[in-house]
Amino acid sequence: QVQLVESGGGLVQPGGSLRLSCAASRSIFSNYAMGWYRQAPGKQRELVARTTSGGIANYAASVKGRYTITRNGDKNTVYLQMNSLKPEDTGVYYCNADQTSGSFWGQGTQVTVSA
Repeated sequence: QVQLVESGGGLVQPGGSLRLSCAASRSIFSNYAMGWYRQAPGKQRELVARTTSGGIANYAASVKGRYTITRNGDKNTVYLQMNSLKPEDTGVYYCNADQTSGSFWGQGTQVTVSA
């Protein structure tokens, strides 16, 4: 089992920045791909950023160039730096740890981009 705890969400104005954190209960980065997903009201959950166990990152087209996913193995924490935020970035952001044998989710953190 892996517990994931997100933090760092909040209310921010358009053009602002936030950094989300996802702390894992144990060292998993060498075996799991780590991802950030978001779910806007009335919409399906979508992948926004993901890093493989080897550290290769990829991004949804809508956030590329604005979001950066990083991880700190010493702290068992993965981050999502979000810049130039737009109202359409609003949603609940979830952290995910994934491997072929299973997948784990955090409880989510709300991000609201509004003037």
